[in-house]
Amino acid sequence: MPKFFVERGKITADKIIIDTGDAAHISRVLRLGTGDVITVCDGRGIDYEARICDADDKKVVCDIMSQSKSDTEPNIEVTLFQGLPKASKMEYIIQKTTELGITRIVPCALSRCVVKLDGKKAEEKKTERWRKIAEAAAKQSGRGMIPEIAMPASLDGAIEEMKGCDICFAPYECEENTKLRDVLTASDKPRKVGFIIGPEGGFDKSEIDKIVSANIPTVTLGKRILRTETAGEAVLAMIMYEIGDIN
Repeated sequence: MPKFFVERGKITADKIIIDTGDAAHISRVLRLGTGDVITVCDGRGIDYEARICDADDKKVVCDIMSQSKSDTEPNIEVTLFQGLPKASKMEYIIQKTTELGITRIVPCALSRCVVKLDGKKAEEKKTERWRKIAEAAAKQSGRGMIPEIAMPASLDGAIEEMKGCDICFAPYECEENTKLRDVLTASDKPRKVGFIIGPEGGFDKSEIDKIVSANIPTVTLGKRILRTETAGEAVLAMIMYEIGDIN
């Protein structure tokens, strides 16, 4: 059944109004109309089974048939702090981690980042595009929420946020002893997990020193070095298997 996201303000006690670009997609592309049933999600974990009562390419109005808590959201909240990579790689990271159940993505401006966002306007424009990519990936994968794409942060800002997690860590190619599983299994029933991935050039030594001095452990992901666009989704899959909902 097709699934669409709407803002909470577009949902009343018995009706849902879809007046975004999805209206044209529903009426023109999917050729759905009066009597057809779709799934609508409020982006906060509530799904609505809704029957279309009026539709055109500008607005679709639906009658709410039933509502239920989405069963596609993981039982933990995971935040990825991602060192800014090239544009296409960031889009890939957002798509794949959304499919795997990420809660939040925080782009991080690190010293070896190839991409530099010049000024607040550039940051806002890029972040808006990333949010649309997250929404599209959430629709495709049947999510009950759209992952939050935060405005870019500094390493100091990322570290402060990670301190509020039950589990936090930084995969690092020079780490030889501490394994990811060691960190994931050290906490009993964690609810929040945060991890930071370096950009294409990896972490600068001074950045690793700062991370370690904040009591955030570095972990090894094995004998092979992963690309920045591979590491985030690989680590998230491991988290979901070990303490999330895949197992």
